[in-house]
Amino acid sequence: MELYIQIRDGVPFEHPIQGDNFRQAFPEIDVNNLPSSFAKFERVEKPEIGLYQVYEGVTYEFVDGVCKDVHQVRNLTEEEKVVLQNDLKTNWDAETGFYSWTLDIETGGFIPPAPRPEDEKTYTWDEATLSWIEVSNA
Repeated sequence: MELYIQIRDGVPFEHPIQGDNFRQAFPEIDVNNLPSSFAKFERVEKPEIGLYQVYEGVTYEFVDGVCKDVHQVRNLTEEEKVVLQNDLKTNWDAETGFYSWTLDIETGGFIPPAPRPEDEKTYTWDEATLSWIEVSNA
């Protein structure tokens, strides 16, 4: 996608403008020879955010002479990680009633105390016996 952005005092100003809209708004400007008050803009895809990260927004900056999106991502503090893990466990317990399952702190998923049987049958977890029970297809 062809994008342009206005430059004021050497920094990107407001939001990128699509090429067709730019040419309509500024017909006197040659997009192949932009004045210093405009620059081509490159869109950068938002990064995937990990379990222990927070997306804090995007700014428009010059990177290696090109104006583009710069996404702000920060890692959770140790205290925030503990809060998140406690919230995950509390929500899991409340939603499933599977209090015996253990939080996998790497993935945020939960691990049953006994592995699910690896066959073609259907099973459900029985918290009372801490085991997998085959579900009949009847």
